[in-house]
Amino acid sequence: MKITFEIYYHTRWGESLFLSGDIDELGANEDNRAVMMDYQGDGLWKYTMELPASAKKFHYEYLVKSGEGIRREWGSPHSFSPGKNAAEYRLVDRWRDVPADLPFYSSAFIQGIFFRQHADSVVETIEPGTLTVKVDASQLRPDERLVMVGDCPELGDWDVLKAPLLNDSAFPEWQITLDGKQLKFPFEYKFVIVRTHQREVVAWETGENRICREKPQNPSEAVVVSGLRFNGSESQWRGAGTAIPVFSLRTDYGFGIGEFIDLKYLVDWALRTGQSFIQLLPVNDTTMSGTWQDSYPYNANSTFALHPQYLRLSEVGYLNDEVEQVRFDALREELNRLPDVDYERVNRAKMEYLRLLFEEQGEATLSSDGFKAFFRDNSFWLRPYAAFCSLRDRFGTANFSCWEEHSFYDESAIADYCAVWSPWYKSVALYYYIQYHLHVQLSEVKEYAHRAGVVLKGDIPIGISRTSVDAWVNPQLFHMDSQAGAPPDDFSIEGQNWGFPTYNWEVMARDGYAWWKARLRKMSEYFDAYRIDHILGFFRIWEIPFNAVHGLLGHFNPALPFSPEELQGYGFRFDASWQTVPYIREDFLDEIFGAYTGEVKERFLVHKGDGRWDLNVLVDTQRKIVGYFSGASDDMSILIRDGLMRLIDDVLFLEDPDRPGYYHPRISAQHTHVYHSLDEDQKSCFNRLYDDFYYHRHDVFWKDEALRKLPALISSTDMLVCGEDLGMIPHCVPEVMERLQILSLEIQRMPKESWREFGDTWAYPYRSVCTTSTHDMSGIRAWWEEDRARTQRFFNEILGEQGEAPYFCEPWICERIVELNLFSPSMLAILPLQDWLSIDGRLRRENPQEERINIPAHSRHYWRYRMHLSIEQLLEEGVFNTRLRELIERSGR
Repeated sequence: MKITFEIYYHTRWGESLFLSGDIDELGANEDNRAVMMDYQGDGLWKYTMELPASAKKFHYEYLVKSGEGIRREWGSPHSFSPGKNAAEYRLVDRWRDVPADLPFYSSAFIQGIFFRQHADSVVETIEPGTLTVKVDASQLRPDERLVMVGDCPELGDWDVLKAPLLNDSAFPEWQITLDGKQLKFPFEYKFVIVRTHQREVVAWETGENRICREKPQNPSEAVVVSGLRFNGSESQWRGAGTAIPVFSLRTDYGFGIGEFIDLKYLVDWALRTGQSFIQLLPVNDTTMSGTWQDSYPYNANSTFALHPQYLRLSEVGYLNDEVEQVRFDALREELNRLPDVDYERVNRAKMEYLRLLFEEQGEATLSSDGFKAFFRDNSFWLRPYAAFCSLRDRFGTANFSCWEEHSFYDESAIADYCAVWSPWYKSVALYYYIQYHLHVQLSEVKEYAHRAGVVLKGDIPIGISRTSVDAWVNPQLFHMDSQAGAPPDDFSIEGQNWGFPTYNWEVMARDGYAWWKARLRKMSEYFDAYRIDHILGFFRIWEIPFNAVHGLLGHFNPALPFSPEELQGYGFRFDASWQTVPYIREDFLDEIFGAYTGEVKERFLVHKGDGRWDLNVLVDTQRKIVGYFSGASDDMSILIRDGLMRLIDDVLFLEDPDRPGYYHPRISAQHTHVYHSLDEDQKSCFNRLYDDFYYHRHDVFWKDEALRKLPALISSTDMLVCGEDLGMIPHCVPEVMERLQILSLEIQRMPKESWREFGDTWAYPYRSVCTTSTHDMSGIRAWWEEDRARTQRFFNEILGEQGEAPYFCEPWICERIVELNLFSPSMLAILPLQDWLSIDGRLRRENPQEERINIPAHSRHYWRYRMHLSIEQLLEEGVFNTRLRELIERSGR
């Protein structure tokens, strides 16, 4: 069998085109074994190979090689299945660049919203003398099909009703095979979208007619033309969705917390109200201490494992001991009546139940074919995770530095620890068992959502815990001596310190970001879209020294710190001796410590003369201060503690930890005493260098950093990518997100334009997700009551209402705010469930303060919010659901 590849590609000087594939004849997917194509002139490249007549389906892709490296096509490799009768095949391809409507090629649309059953689609056999045409068309709804119409009888003589339908079994690629002997070459044609009933025309292709000249050269040759794309203006499809954490769901069958199976009920509600997205918070296991402090969903012990709390126990099995089963059933009902999540009782009860059930059925489950397949595909992370959990339980801590001989991960030692003959095997296998059932239940939910045309959207945290499996197994991938956080913003005036180690991107790049890719691929098993938490971290992260507590003492990494000579170039008189150490002067100590100033001087300060003081060694870092005052609760201790922390924050510059002698201006330094000690000229010079550093200096540098990482990561799966791009946004971020077609996040009360108080919803970009609030913010109603002056301006300027704003956010006001988002151009309007309910005075919660999920300024916040009514009740609210559906439909979503 002879196969000839043809492709038009205009190379530059020094470039050549190669073919790579998963068969030996094409190099077995090894780039250095890819075969070079022959240049024919006028941009045409060819390569011919021989395969045995018994050859099966294979995959291939085109590569451009040059001295600068390798350039690849976008998307999955081409595929080809030889027929049984043709002796020759000519594959006429087009180079595949990233499509302009990339989001519509994601699994969110292909497998979710535009989900197709393919019941009537059977791939036609490619016979000798035939012409097969393949075209990508991703934006067709399930009730729409593609026809090929043209200027010959075989294509309907331009009559859509007579034109042949294309096959959609490989959607979004459509295929048709025509008898070459019946066609008159060349011929003109176009593709047309029709609704299957009576072939109602939805859209003709735009542009000039296509011309086909690829005629079979002899009766034994079959020609396949692929790589075409439907020519049409980008669809302005817009959808709506709901955001809610899984733990917040309430159903009649819950165990005091939301569970994966509860999402089926939420899918039903989404379908009933015309919504197509359900957005969740991270669902990874966060079990560290076994206390309520583990409720924080962004501090996972594994970036792969799912949280056991989300298991529906009855779906796993029932206990043989009827008395015990009755006890747990009663406990379930008790916990399910609670207004909030009791994290500790819920998780203790579930783990007790699962241990008992594992004793009864664990061996049978672990012997099943389903589990064996799961273990085979996931053992690379599952075995270390299960060992981690066993060791955490055994030593009573997730801090692996306390695990004696297992303080440092050793693969062979852990293999012995997990072996079936190990005394610890059952404690390890318990977690295999739990993760398998979690996988089964969440996979079932995803399939259920697909059948309803609803998409599950997950969340990728920017950080990992320093006491996690990931840090234990791969410490080289992280900077364990630093902390990630965020600069000051609307959420926290002192910045945020998340405590996570930062990424060692240089080491990660050496294996092509394999850890990140594996993490995303695992996520894609359960989700078709994801939110990149703090996407700015891929441009630069806010890195805080390990001895600091406040985010104010952080700096961007990577960054381009100033040399003293550069600072002098701004006209600034730099002096490291007093501008890089805490600025403590006699004249403002009373302002900070008041009546306790004398005691502070005596116990914590060292006098240097001339009105200057230093902190003594007991409290010369913020971490030491926190330790010193640990457990103190009296007003004096708290005032002194907070005052000493402020003193350490009082610097103009921070020395770069990796480049001694280079300096970062401290964020928000204009609020320090040391800044106010400068004369007006020096303040002006400092402001100029500060603005340059934070708003201009790094634009190209950070753009290049993001483009080194993000393309490789987002292309590793076909999920729809959304970015959380709030906060201090460099100019390069929108450019990169637009280039990579990552959806931005738009919130009216946090506009991207610094000169606006409120965002203009009508001006939101199409590739965006808009929302009324996030899990880190108060909902519409609570926000309305926070700042009366701001609420009044919103009432008059944005809502266009006259007079005094109502004190409470009345349902009609909530509906107006919801409408502003629904009618925006954003592709997605995904609102918190609390804000959807706010438009109904009968259904919404009485106290809006009880709807808050997280308060970022409180590092030890308890994440325990639950719906105040069950999803079953919500499904029965016919008037509200009809009203919501009409509102969504009226907005064009």
